[in-house]
Amino acid sequence: MDRQPKISNLLETISKCIEEGRYLDTRHATQRQSERNVTRPEYLHALLNGYHEKRKDRFEEIHQAWNYSVRGKTIDGRSLRIVVSFDKNNMLIITAIDLSKG
Repeated sequence: MDRQPKISNLLETISKCIEEGRYLDTRHATQRQSERNVTRPEYLHALLNGYHEKRKDRFEEIHQAWNYSVRGKTIDGRSLRIVVSFDKNNMLIITAIDLSKG
């Protein structure tokens, strides 16, 4: 099976999904956000104001989908990496990592 092509306008696609409310936390993301004290408003702010970390993107064979990494800051300056993917209709939040914690 051929890999689907990567989304070329990733940050625009993320902004549109957030604007339209088309995003979902995966079970894994919910668990990690709780463990790492990362809230939805914090990761949304980081996604809307961050940059695409292309070298961290990974193709997940099991789901036949790309996982994209976005790095950004919360309003209070914490550095986050948010991993997202997409299904037919929505952006899926895979995980949020607090990079401020050494």
